[in-house]
Amino acid sequence: MDIFLSINNREQIIQLPVVPVEFKIQSGMDNETFKTINQGEIKLIGMPSLQTINIEAFFPGRDYSFLRDRSYSGWEYVELISAWKKRRVPVRLIITETPINMACTIESFEYGPKDGSGDIHYTLSLSEFRFIELEQRSV
Repeated sequence: MDIFLSINNREQIIQLPVVPVEFKIQSGMDNETFKTINQGEIKLIGMPSLQTINIEAFFPGRDYSFLRDRSYSGWEYVELISAWKKRRVPVRLIITETPINMACTIESFEYGPKDGSGDIHYTLSLSEFRFIELEQRSV
């Protein structure tokens, strides 16, 4: 399994060098509960809410035999993701060997050195981005 992040139809691509031990997609529903006079509480089933994912791993500051990609090192990954945040464009998340391929927004990016190894540990929080589709009406 590999994890890829990209922007603008693959203008820039990052393959995460270290695959996290685990990840979970949070996928909820926007249901609503109402109190009625005769039937008590009732629930209306809403639309699916935006999916979210948190990725926790590290960007290597040195070479390891288990790295998936060696295109960048340590702080270069941080600089790339920070630049993407400033550009305010959706990020494409693809996780191979899964059906996950979604446009996302960067909700938060927490990073820093941890153990003096030169590695940059991070948590990247992403939220699904839905492109707005408007109907064209002919006049």
